[in-house]
Amino acid sequence: MAVDVTNPSPEYLAFWREYHLCTLTTPRPDGTPHVVPVGVTYDPEAGLARVITNKGSRKVANILAAGPSGARVAACQVDRGRWATLEGRATVRTEPDVVADAVRRYAERYERTPAPNPDRVVIEITLDRALGRA
Repeated sequence: MAVDVTNPSPEYLAFWREYHLCTLTTPRPDGTPHVVPVGVTYDPEAGLARVITNKGSRKVANILAAGPSGARVAACQVDRGRWATLEGRATVRTEPDVVADAVRRYAERYERTPAPNPDRVVIEITLDRALGRA
C-alpha cells in the first residue's frame, strides 16, 4: 500500500518510531543487491531516512560507487503482519553536525547512544516512495 512520504498515517509513523531492526538494500557495482541489518530513523518532515555506519562499510562503498548523485536504496522493517519500506536516493554525509544529529535520532529511537566513533558517517536517504501496512 502506498504511503505519502512526508505525511504518513499516524500508525505508519508510530511503527517507524518503535524499536525494530531494519534492512538496508544497496546496489553493488555489478548491480546485485546487498542487504544488511541496520538501524534506521525516519524524518517525514524533511523527507529523509538516516542510517549511521562506519565509513569503511560495504554499504557506504556501494553508495559511493554509484557516483555523486548517490544510489537508489530501500530500507525495510517488518513485525509479524506489519511492514514498512522507505525508498529513495542515498548519499553519504560526513559533516560533524549532520552525524551528531543522526546519532541523536538513533539514540532516541533505539534508546541507546552509540559509542563514539571517529569513522562514523551518515547514509542519508532522500525519500520518494513509502510502502507498507502498519
